[in-house]
Amino acid sequence: MRAIVESQDPTSKDVDDLMIRRFLRARGQDIEQGSALFLKYLKWRRSFVPNGLISESEITSNLAHKKVFLQGLDKRGRPIVVSFGSKHLPKKEKGGVEEFKRFVVYTLDRICARMPAGQEKFVAIQDMEGWGYYSNSDTRGCLAALSILQDNYPERLGKMYLVHVSSVFMAAWKLVYPFIDSRTKKKIVFVENKKLKSTLLEDIDESQLPEIYGGEQPLVPIEES
Repeated sequence: MRAIVESQDPTSKDVDDLMIRRFLRARGQDIEQGSALFLKYLKWRRSFVPNGLISESEITSNLAHKKVFLQGLDKRGRPIVVSFGSKHLPKKEKGGVEEFKRFVVYTLDRICARMPAGQEKFVAIQDMEGWGYYSNSDTRGCLAALSILQDNYPERLGKMYLVHVSSVFMAAWKLVYPFIDSRTKKKIVFVENKKLKSTLLEDIDESQLPEIYGGEQPLVPIEES
């Protein structure tokens, strides 16, 4: 696969084997499909992140709502990210879906930068408490974020816990679910409210679990992590 991508895009020589392998795994070890996905990623990265990173000045509206937090590691050494659906307010974010997409890339880059040596994955806790269909629903933004994660950060998500899920959210979930690839679907866990702490403790030590879920870690905004 490396020989193929380097012949078509010389910049791929700067990429390590771990990244090559992630794209290959994302396509079931199919070299042709893995190469195509990786070359598409390189083109996207140059276009969407021309300066090599997303600056905080480009995502001020999203940062202001304090909706994503990053701290601690799970029992496997994977960074833990916590996000709150009720704090995603698309109608109040002046930059619209384009700024939100930049915020997603900023977040994923920050998470990846926090990974210990040899670690490739992270764990996400998606908290939907207080989520409202009219105030927080953003199908375009959700699909954009999903596409960025699956196409440009493949095999980075280790597990996603969906907590405090309501019937209102489940109605919206049905619209998004068909666009989630099979590998990602297997990593999503719906957590019952009465089993919230015990379920999270299966993968996360209490010392690393956020305080709001009965642990010891205070929430740290993504930009301060």
